[in-house]
Amino acid sequence: MNPLDESAPIEVETPEEPGAEQTPDAPAPEGTQVSLTLVRQGRPIDVRFEFVAPATLGRFDPATGPVDVDLGTLEPEGSYVSRKHAKITCEDGVYHLIDLGSSNGTFILRSDFERVEAAELEDGSEFALGNARFIFHVVKE
Repeated sequence: MNPLDESAPIEVETPEEPGAEQTPDAPAPEGTQVSLTLVRQGRPIDVRFEFVAPATLGRFDPATGPVDVDLGTLEPEGSYVSRKHAKITCEDGVYHLIDLGSSNGTFILRSDFERVEAAELEDGSEFALGNARFIFHVVKE
């Protein structure tokens, strides 16, 4: 075949991008938008925080600087959240909640709330920062 023959079909190999063929249940890729829905009296309410991981959760303080997700505006829960309370990260499509040495603790709901230093998060996981409860969601487009 003559490479200069314009009538010949051109075959171009395109490398497959990692994660290009994800199944609907596959973990979300890094940079996917996630959200936290506030829970009061055991039920989710219409207070939601959207962000992209990695993100630090806490309260703004001029001495320590800004945080990615400022929970200081929540009343009364915000007063129980440390300035840099926890971080949500994403590695290889798996989300993690990591306590950053908070005063009032980070808890994940399993059979009951359990204090953790780090825990894996899935869509629908419920956790608490001090007494502020949230449901974690991966935002689907």
